[in-house]
Amino acid sequence: MVGFGPAVPARAGGTEAFALYARGDYAAAVPRLVRLAQAGNARAQGLLGFLYEYGRGVPQDFVFAAMWYTCAAEQGDATAQYLLGLLYDKGRGVRVDVVLSQKWLILAAAGAAPRDREAYIRIRDAVATKMSIAQIALAQALASQWVPAPRLPVR
Repeated sequence: MVGFGPAVPARAGGTEAFALYARGDYAAAVPRLVRLAQAGNARAQGLLGFLYEYGRGVPQDFVFAAMWYTCAAEQGDATAQYLLGLLYDKGRGVRVDVVLSQKWLILAAAGAAPRDREAYIRIRDAVATKMSIAQIALAQALASQWVPAPRLPVR
């Protein structure tokens, strides 16, 4: 199970959605998570990204996974930033883009919980080995200019 966002739900009704997810009752959690995610709850958005990426409670859909991860990542959720960076690296649901991958991995490593930071840095550095110096500089510039902002799904 992957953790996203703060442990306390940001909206009423979140407790049930997150409890269902934690119990592994993904099919029951999805509609509740969707309501929260559409209202801008980054934790719910990240969890939906994970469910779509791995086909838990919903059909596997990398495009939907990338959409939901992007919504959460834009709000500053480090786990979603990390997982979105991996999607850009592998071209799952998005085109392969090592610059965007690196941007999100830089942000994820900077904002990660201590228990995750080392792993995020390792992956960030591994992706950097595939990049030119100019690409790395661009990714670093994009990361340094990034400002968290609410993001709602668009598809």
